[in-house]
Amino acid sequence: MELSLVKRRYYRVKHAQTLEEIARTFSLPPRLLAAENALSEEPFEGQLLWIPERRGDLYTVQGGESKALLCGSEKAFEEKNKTALFYIGQTILL
Repeated sequence: MELSLVKRRYYRVKHAQTLEEIARTFSLPPRLLAAENALSEEPFEGQLLWIPERRGDLYTVQGGESKALLCGSEKAFEEKNKTALFYIGQTILL
């Protein structure tokens, strides 16, 4: 049996950076980054954030799509994206 190590990545927030900017830098949905770091507001300068490994492709929700259509089921969508919210223009992981 082969074992593989999962390397956790951390990032220290720079002056005036927003959650959205940081998420974009690491190709993650902002809601996922916020959920993984238990953020309820913008991160502060010097804060250390855990950057989870991206598991899926980034996608912007279009009209007429559903959680099940994009991720196979509502449950799969919510587990992967750490939110039940779903709206046009939202950046998600597929």
